[in-house]
Amino acid sequence: MTAKRKSGVVIKNKRAAFEYELLDTYTAGIVLVGTEIKSIRAGRVSLADAYCYFVGRELYVKNMSIADYDYGSYNRHEPERDRKLLLNKRELSKLFRATREKGFTIVVTRLFISENGYAKLNIALARGKRQYDKRHSIKDKDMQREQDRMARM
Repeated sequence: MTAKRKSGVVIKNKRAAFEYELLDTYTAGIVLVGTEIKSIRAGRVSLADAYCYFVGRELYVKNMSIADYDYGSYNRHEPERDRKLLLNKRELSKLFRATREKGFTIVVTRLFISENGYAKLNIALARGKRQYDKRHSIKDKDMQREQDRMARM
């Protein structure tokens, strides 16, 4: 039996939390091909502008860029391809119904390697923030930073 090693790969999409109000989160598996998992383990992934959409009753992630693996040969992958996400039927139908309402979307918040070695995505059902909500978020963050600074003195 082989010992499972702990992988510290965690790629976050900080912009999603700033641009959107995150309502409900899910953890989904990803269908990967070729050398994609090796690039993920190397941390060469960009989640900026990544979002999810439905084709029929299947969920796909778009604009998630996984860089080419440097040591790959004939089995290279396409960096910008759309990747299928794996969720159970109940979760898929709930997300499908929610995205049919005006103003809701599904955004990618985090990519990580699970304990058993599989790449997983944290996705969230989200509603876009208005400009004044973003200003309020910045103000709260600045106040928290100032309080932390005073507490350390």
